[in-house]
Amino acid sequence: MRICVVGAGSIGGVIASGLAGSGVDTSVLARGATLAAIRSRGLRVESGDGVTTAKVTASDDGAELGAQDFVVVAVKAQSLPAAVTGVGPLLGPDTAVLSTLNGVPWWFFDGFGGPVAGRHLDSVDPGGRIAAVLPVSRVIGATVHLSASSPEPGVVRLHSGNGIIVGDPSGASSARVATLAAALSDAGLDVTVSPRIREDIWYKLWGNLTMNPVAALTGATMGPVLADDLVVAFCSAAMLEAREIGARIGCPIEQTPDDRHAVTRKLGDFRPSMLQDAGAGRPLELDALTGAVREIGALVGVPTPYVDALHGLTRLAAQVRETGDAALLSAYPLSGAHASSVGSSGADRLSTAPATAGDAVILASRARSRTARRGSGSSPVRSTSPTTNTIRGPTTSSRR
Repeated sequence: MRICVVGAGSIGGVIASGLAGSGVDTSVLARGATLAAIRSRGLRVESGDGVTTAKVTASDDGAELGAQDFVVVAVKAQSLPAAVTGVGPLLGPDTAVLSTLNGVPWWFFDGFGGPVAGRHLDSVDPGGRIAAVLPVSRVIGATVHLSASSPEPGVVRLHSGNGIIVGDPSGASSARVATLAAALSDAGLDVTVSPRIREDIWYKLWGNLTMNPVAALTGATMGPVLADDLVVAFCSAAMLEAREIGARIGCPIEQTPDDRHAVTRKLGDFRPSMLQDAGAGRPLELDALTGAVREIGALVGVPTPYVDALHGLTRLAAQVRETGDAALLSAYPLSGAHASSVGSSGADRLSTAPATAGDAVILASRARSRTARRGSGSSPVRSTSPTTNTIRGPTTSSRR
């Protein structure tokens, strides 16, 4: 059996290492520093059981790796449009593709009944470019429930959990799903085969929908987020919008937002993956979460003012981080007396409160920059934190 993992970060690294360790002919499609590290040192996974180094074939050229029996797509949603351009050579006539993305995947409504059957989501797959390469006929759906991080290229730390739910989008039992499930189980993962994989995906999205963006927007870890009653109330309102959308498209959720918050609290204080991406200056996995929920809500007639606000604010915060202080000063020059107190020497203090909204935006941005430059020495949360895929609710059958 030949399996290629596209993306050898935290989740992809765990899967690829486990497959290689179980004897599967495993390769990874990677690039840059990750590719160089794996080629020179192998793929290293650190866990409570020790350190393993897997020797896997690594390349940035799918043609060099050739056709596979299975392809595991382990990149984040925002990276998939670029990554999919190199996947074609990995696909033989019968190659199946395991989709492990957070949020709503590109294939979600293909072959799905209800009011949005067959609808294309521009928020997830602009122009249908992903579906053109990876049609639903090849897809095995999945949602991952483990916590891992990648502190450096080619190195993965497995913190907790090892669960993955897989299923054919059609809901049928198939030989390809059974074969892949067995391979993943042999690789050390706790595998559940679900006949309703879309419900499992929507349920996980329901938990990630608010907590990830709020953390990225505010810079707060989960402890402070869940300790603020106003923030929790806002998140709950957005979750109720998504729950109503789920009910209309055939992915019902019986839990209340408070039920889900209780699950998250049990995980303790942690840095969700979107907060890690924001801190590292990486693009955010926003469109597949809040963007997709907004688009689906419009299709089924569910207003989403809270999700809209969260999407817009988080998107704007990301844009501010990307453009930096120089662009902000150009767009929103400090007014009056405040301008003289922010000189070219880098002094960032204002003598009094900011007089305009633009002043406040600049100060907030600079405060975040100063905090980042100081490092995380004063914070109880470790700077290298796991990719958070650990929130797992009841199985699909118990949610009915």
